[in-house]
Amino acid sequence: MAQDATAERVLAAVEQRREHVNAAIDEDLPMAEPERLYEATRYILEAGGKRLRPTAALLVGEALAEVDADDATDYRSFPALDGDEFDLMRAAVSVEVIQSFTLIHDDIMDEDDLRRGEPAVHRAYDTETAILAGDTLYAKAFELLSDTGADPANTVDAVNRLASACTRICEGQSLDVDFENRDDVTPEEYLEMVELKTAVLYGASAAIPAVLMGADDETVEALYQYGVDSGRAFQIQDDVLDLTVPSEKLGKQRGSDLVEDKETLITLHARQQGVDVDALVSAETPAMVSEAEVDDAVAVLEDAGSIAYAREMAEDLTERSKERLSVLPEGPARDLLADLADYLITRGY
Repeated sequence: MAQDATAERVLAAVEQRREHVNAAIDEDLPMAEPERLYEATRYILEAGGKRLRPTAALLVGEALAEVDADDATDYRSFPALDGDEFDLMRAAVSVEVIQSFTLIHDDIMDEDDLRRGEPAVHRAYDTETAILAGDTLYAKAFELLSDTGADPANTVDAVNRLASACTRICEGQSLDVDFENRDDVTPEEYLEMVELKTAVLYGASAAIPAVLMGADDETVEALYQYGVDSGRAFQIQDDVLDLTVPSEKLGKQRGSDLVEDKETLITLHARQQGVDVDALVSAETPAMVSEAEVDDAVAVLEDAGSIAYAREMAEDLTERSKERLSVLPEGPARDLLADLADYLITRGY
């Protein structure tokens, strides 16, 4: 029941802010010429998504400004800590735009057909247009972040942090590709890869608003680590969901990570327990794997304690992330950030 109540609070908070984020996306990323290119950039942004990262950014701003969410709807003229105003929403949207850029390029590299239950951008359009759409979103994110009206020195710091996060995302993606050709990857290496590929953008989401608002270094670093720990837990939960949630709810074929030989914390732990992970499924593509075959694989991984190991790791990271929030003033926004961290590892899809 407590998990249900947390999920309800988080989903209500996300929905409230998602409406503002979606409206801002329409305003800040309007259609332009060439039409096909901008249709593709809009396609991924309009394909759904909870807007978790911009929600985290907005909540950090609310917590630092000590404002209630109902009084913080004018994110376009948001108070910095020195009393000046800046566009917090534009900063939040910049992070979501970077996330969309990474999804487009990930789907191309992984040759995935679906994203959020819809054809991936390179399938809905073509690979060339998808690459250009991703590159356009990447550039637009920095245009947005550099134009929030925040203190110039803080703006430079924020832009640098987002650029650094993008560099690290590419490093993480490269490691992920390398892991497919190795049979000696350790759980520690996997966690490093996850931090780079996934978690640093959560870290940026939490830290950038604090930077723009003029928070001290200790606060900024704590919020960054909150995002990183939450982001690593989020990815581990994704690995669990890939095996345990029906395909129609996931929006992709269940067990696709196993079929595609992607190493996860679950499979790495199972290998250490002596499980022949490569023999768990025989299908050559996700579309060919049967539910029964995935069920049998999950049973083996459960018997090895590997799924429980992953869940425990996600819980430990989440507890650590919530401890970082002590740098924020007490209040509803800080409580929601803690709830958000819990939700990331209890969500069902």
